[in-house]
Amino acid sequence: MQIAGRSIGLERRPYIVAEVSCNHGGRLDLALGLIEHAAAAGADAVKFQAYEAGTITIESDRPEHRISSGLWKGQNLYRLYRNTQTPFHWFPEIARHAEEVGITWFASVFDRSSVDMLMRLDVPAFKIASFELIDLPLIRYAAQTGKPMILSTGMASTDEIAEAYAYAGNDAALLHCVSGYPTPAKEANLGGMIDLGATFTRVGISDHTAGIEIPIAAATLGACIIEKHFKPQWFKGPDSKFSLAPKNFREMVDGVHTVWDAMQATVPVSEEPMRAFRRSLWVTADVAAGEQLTEANVRSIRPGGGLLPKELDRVLGKAAACDIARGTPLTWELVVV
Repeated sequence: MQIAGRSIGLERRPYIVAEVSCNHGGRLDLALGLIEHAAAAGADAVKFQAYEAGTITIESDRPEHRISSGLWKGQNLYRLYRNTQTPFHWFPEIARHAEEVGITWFASVFDRSSVDMLMRLDVPAFKIASFELIDLPLIRYAAQTGKPMILSTGMASTDEIAEAYAYAGNDAALLHCVSGYPTPAKEANLGGMIDLGATFTRVGISDHTAGIEIPIAAATLGACIIEKHFKPQWFKGPDSKFSLAPKNFREMVDGVHTVWDAMQATVPVSEEPMRAFRRSLWVTADVAAGEQLTEANVRSIRPGGGLLPKELDRVLGKAAACDIARGTPLTWELVVV
């Protein structure tokens, strides 16, 4: 898989996505500012959610349209989405600004109109949110564009994931996700990501915990993509409790890069200067020619330069071939063999 020319897979550092979601607070200037902050914080891409209230639900006061528990308890779906939407007419400016800043952008899609709108802007990829994973017609419609696709798997069964993946195409990426807002770290279930990786080629995580630890841990377990919500430092909104401010996001990025780099098979150049200080056999007291070599005058000590310590048993009891001064590394030339 490639997004805007950047390959995504185990051979590369994880692809890190700053999810803006509704953290623009309904202000275009904040949305554009977050694009700049995402780039400065080290994100590979910045992602938005391409819905308006009327494209993701309908206005209704039926009890089914009211959230009964959790972070948004008591809120009506339509009114919540109206307050958190990213208006479609913002996206041309989002695309232009991301190009100016030099960061990839893309968006989650929620119906055909969002797919069509983003295609007019030549969006480089599509994201399918967890709640839409069972909307196979939507996935099929987005997949027909040929754009790379990333699917979140929160709440989905194994069969539902397999179905969605088949509709998206075999080059899609799957993100392990727990759709708890926020998700307690003890419920992050990183084993679920490992299970996905046992079946599918390209997996990652969409994380809703409050901190940076889970994404960093995911990087050690084979996450190719890491998605984390991103907000201004001061911002308080519906998603802010599971979103990172730029400083914390930068710490997460650095942590992910550090652990990924540490997992690569490399020649440990930093240890080479220390190699000279490994143990070897040294003469630790003056020895006259013909004198017996014993534990009193030969020891295994640091640094190197003499015979390997494993030769000690062969050396002891042998005679010195010449006078040997204390502090001389012992070599076979100094031993009567």
